[in-house]
Amino acid sequence: MCAVIDVGQHTGMTYEEYLHEYGSLTYTNVGTSMMPLLRQGRDLFIAAPKEGRCSVGDVVLYRRPPASWVLHRVVEVVPEGYLTLGDNCVAREHVAEDDVVGVMRGFVRDGRSGRGRTHDVSEFGYRAYTRAVLVTERPRIFLKRALLAARRRVSKMVRRAR
Repeated sequence: MCAVIDVGQHTGMTYEEYLHEYGSLTYTNVGTSMMPLLRQGRDLFIAAPKEGRCSVGDVVLYRRPPASWVLHRVVEVVPEGYLTLGDNCVAREHVAEDDVVGVMRGFVRDGRSGRGRTHDVSEFGYRAYTRAVLVTERPRIFLKRALLAARRRVSKMVRRAR
């Protein structure tokens, strides 16, 4: 599941409008695609408006037409936009340059509890995590796909045995 968010239902504004008016958005995500970095129902992310081209490793907030919003990491910059991948996903997604509206600048671990700790993307620990996620992309995808296939086979065998 993607890290999908919906600020509009709470404010009546689009993400672009909110970021333009306030300059920053602190919000929660829905889904598991950015785990373990962002945990659904526990953590918050802090996004700022996109300025210029994004870079590999940036976590971007983008529009997935017709009406969804996603927070995923840029894994490749291409002429017409970006290839993104959630930290917990197996499929890259092409995102047009114009669909990206924000870039994550930080996150609040356990932010929903009110006792969270804010982290900036410039911190050493975050940069090391990002590097590890990018370097291990192919083996992680291979292993996740292999595990998913094994689970399907086991489930199928269990159903047949009943």
